[in-house]
Amino acid sequence: MKHLFLALCAAFAPLPSLADTASALDDLILPGFDKFEAATAKLSAASQESCLPADVDAPYHAAFDAWMQVADLHMGPSETRALSIAFWPDARGFTPKSLSAMIADKDPVISDPEAFMDVSIAARGFYALDMLLNDTRFSDYAQEDYTCGLVRAIAFDLHQQAAVLQSEWRESFAKTLTRAGGSGNATYLSADEATRALFTQIVSGLEFTADTRLGSPLGTFERPRPKRAEAWRSGRSLRNSLLAVQAAYELAQVLANQPLPETSLAMDKVHEAASHIQDPSFQDISDLQARLRVEVLQQAVRDVKEAIETEVGKPLGIAPGFNSQDGD
Repeated sequence: MKHLFLALCAAFAPLPSLADTASALDDLILPGFDKFEAATAKLSAASQESCLPADVDAPYHAAFDAWMQVADLHMGPSETRALSIAFWPDARGFTPKSLSAMIADKDPVISDPEAFMDVSIAARGFYALDMLLNDTRFSDYAQEDYTCGLVRAIAFDLHQQAAVLQSEWRESFAKTLTRAGGSGNATYLSADEATRALFTQIVSGLEFTADTRLGSPLGTFERPRPKRAEAWRSGRSLRNSLLAVQAAYELAQVLANQPLPETSLAMDKVHEAASHIQDPSFQDISDLQARLRVEVLQQAVRDVKEAIETEVGKPLGIAPGFNSQDGD
């Protein structure tokens, strides 16, 4: 009866209004890009003082935390810029290859911030820093070494990218969303279309967390792939997954502008499942019990997605089971 009641409520609930889209921007998305810009500014400044891993570690994590609040928004300016901030997954190992080549050649591009923007995306962003600061092939460097300059260049470049994203969202794309259906807006022809676009970001982000952030290191039962976990060198694999799910949940709450009891219950199960995981980098995943714990978390994330599809998607006229990758 409870599920029937919720389904009936969802069926007759009005579509979220343009105000909900505006609230999503004002309460979460734009402040998220503000925090990302501020955190990368601190990261860049810290690296200029000392580029050594121990000194850059805390601002690196703070900036990465800020990024995860907006990381799964692949729309507007973020659609093209996100990849140079977070080039992952990298199954072919382009990042270590690119970094190794730059270090071996002592590529002078690190002294030219504008030219550095043309460096391979595999040698830019958080995952390049993750490797330089934590992989023993790279992290044993001194202040006067080339690698130190490379860390500083990447950190500075991250801040530059964050500042551009902040500006483009605030000055341009936010207006595209909130003025959906207005004269000259060819991107979103109605307010509902803009709201549905944000809903798609929520669903696709949860799919990415379940299928890639958690699914990649799981691999197969016969062949787990712990080294494919996200940012495992800095122990962020679990942390990133939880931050991404929390960001999706918060966006769903604001977008729906009504209580989401089933989604809240599913979120509780996500945190419960995560509390049992012993290695936050998923490097113990070859152990059967450790693998099972990650699989339980993966299912809990999928349950959050299903709950959001029911409680937020149905009022939007989007049927449960919607796959953001299908173009349905």
